[in-house]
Amino acid sequence: MKEPMSIAETLIAKAERRDALFGVIGLGYVGLPLAVELAKAGYRVLGFDVNPDVVAGLNAGRSHVKDVGSAELAKALAADRFAATTDMSRLAEPDVISICVPTPLSKFKDPDVSYIVNASRAVTKTLRQGQVIILESTTYPGTTREILLAELETSGLTVGKDFFLAFSPERVDPGNPRYGTRNTPKVVGGITPECLRVATAFYQPAIETLVPVSTTEAAELVKLLENTFRIVNIGLANEMAIVCDKLGVDVWEVIEAAATKPFGFMKFLPGPGLGGHCIPIDPHYLAWKMRGLNYKTRFIDLAGEVNTEMPLFWIRKVAATLNEHSKAVRGSRILVLGVAYKRDIDDIRESPALDIINLLTGQGAEVAYHDPHVAAFSHDGATHRSVPLTSETVAAADCVMIVTDHTAIDYAMVQQHATAVVDTRNVLRRSG
Repeated sequence: MKEPMSIAETLIAKAERRDALFGVIGLGYVGLPLAVELAKAGYRVLGFDVNPDVVAGLNAGRSHVKDVGSAELAKALAADRFAATTDMSRLAEPDVISICVPTPLSKFKDPDVSYIVNASRAVTKTLRQGQVIILESTTYPGTTREILLAELETSGLTVGKDFFLAFSPERVDPGNPRYGTRNTPKVVGGITPECLRVATAFYQPAIETLVPVSTTEAAELVKLLENTFRIVNIGLANEMAIVCDKLGVDVWEVIEAAATKPFGFMKFLPGPGLGGHCIPIDPHYLAWKMRGLNYKTRFIDLAGEVNTEMPLFWIRKVAATLNEHSKAVRGSRILVLGVAYKRDIDDIRESPALDIINLLTGQGAEVAYHDPHVAAFSHDGATHRSVPLTSETVAAADCVMIVTDHTAIDYAMVQQHATAVVDTRNVLRRSG
């Protein structure tokens, strides 16, 4: 007589047949692309979000995430493979739940895991035998085991037997035309070997390459290493910009020449500072965790110092440029080009442009901005609106400051009509 399949084998069979329901908590820039990719792979997907406007828009076919086109969303809705809800009691329905909630820093630069805690409590209330829970939110090593597992086990169910828990860090790069959710290799670590086996089985139909690691802590640390690598090397490039400035040497010329070496060098570029959710924030998770273990992460702290000072470096360049025209920052009209944290996206989270605008305003400048992707934004109690980019607005500015190098901006026109330009991205030379 054939023995009945284990819970793990039953779940894996469901994944292979695509007759499992996949839940996604958090329908932002990580969760929504994942949900749509899962739907394309043949899963039925139920998305959860606390924002009723987001849920209503998605159910009506309106995407609020630039990397997910409304046409893609409409296909998933028409095929009855995607729906969104604010009703967390429905978390009992999915066979597998991916948690994609924000993980910001507190004002003291400590991890704010309140969104993860709230999500884990919501899942625990409805947790049933035969569910898979996967955390994707970037966080410090130990979060999956110390927060999620501890909470989920209060249900009385046993991990690796009754339910399965894993961590798989998101690797979203907004605006990247080459790499998206499907073709970016996905790291997965489980609390137990069975957890890993089940979690990878569910991702396999939607992701081209899976990278299993031995523990959730290893998977958590992978994401932090990736972004710490970037913050340290960007910090080095930014410090080299300061060094070159003091020596009267063109830093971009130096970097481009160094990049011709076919081995032992990787090109990183200086800029006005760091932005986005990941790079300015993730290394602080690791630094915070290490402080608790009585270890100081010296490279991370130093790179953070250098990168944080870059807006001030460029403000001093603006002041020096105005001085050449016999003007002070106070009373001058400054036009900032680009407030998104990087090229051709509409995301302003942690953007250095926000600090730059505040610093210039604090020094008495009259600041306006233009960004083809950000019509308006609010920051520190003030609302700002993008002005049209015309020859008149450019000519009216005492100095134009290029902060984000959007490709839609007519840099030839800017160079033709601007009285003075401070280019933090070397875009004028790159655009010819």
